[in-house]
Amino acid sequence: MNIKQKRKICRFCEDRTVSVDWKDSKRIGKFTTDQGKIIPRRISGTCAKHQRQLVTAVKINRHLAILPYVNEVAR
Repeated sequence: MNIKQKRKICRFCEDRTVSVDWKDSKRIGKFTTDQGKIIPRRISGTCAKHQRQLVTAVKINRHLAILPYVNEVAR
């Protein structure tokens, strides 16, 4: 069974008014998992250019303690 999947479109290329900015922590936080990992391109659908900008923005946010490196795990 070969199921064709719909091609994912980069959110940042689709909407030109939206840009990757490290100051926008809510938008950048959507590209991290519950464990704090950065979501890869193949899952998020971002293009290579914007994925590189996104990774840099996440790392800046982590360094400035806006986003956590690792979210707390409930036990």
